[in-house]
Amino acid sequence: MMRNRKEDEIVLLLRDPKTMREGFSRIVNLYAERLYWQIRKMVLNHDDANDLLQNTFMKAWTNIDLFRGDAKISTWLYKIALNECLTFLKKQRAINQVSIDDTDLFLANRLKDDAYFDGDELQMNLQKAILTLPEKQRIVFLMKYYEDLKYEEISEILGTSVGALKASYHHAVKRIEEYLMRKL
Repeated sequence: MMRNRKEDEIVLLLRDPKTMREGFSRIVNLYAERLYWQIRKMVLNHDDANDLLQNTFMKAWTNIDLFRGDAKISTWLYKIALNECLTFLKKQRAINQVSIDDTDLFLANRLKDDAYFDGDELQMNLQKAILTLPEKQRIVFLMKYYEDLKYEEISEILGTSVGALKASYHHAVKRIEEYLMRKL
């Protein structure tokens, strides 16, 4: 695990009760935008992403004493955000009566209605293609393709072997290509 100097400084701030708030404030400033976009790519809707980002930081703050500094702060936050997204999506599937094995096209419909979505038809088709992926493949694809995370980092976040992640990503890319080719 390779942390950068900023993270090392933040960990020191978090360990001292007098500077804990400042350390957490630095976490928010450093990771809010990246986490927002990771969440947004999973739930697609701006308002939902904002809510989940707030939930992620609230959960991180209430559990800050559990952060031992063994992992990178970003990895720890991604795990929290991922769990928040999965819980949210599970609730959305229940509300929309969608099986976990079915395509989450209800999310694409919400994206169409999102005033903050400014993508064209190609972007919409890409999002629909991503939504056809099984959940694990979708998560791996989003982290690798959009966030450009290394397989080792994704492995830490998801608790999956690097080899399995590479296979998931490969299968995801193939499925997306096939979907898009059918749409053209």
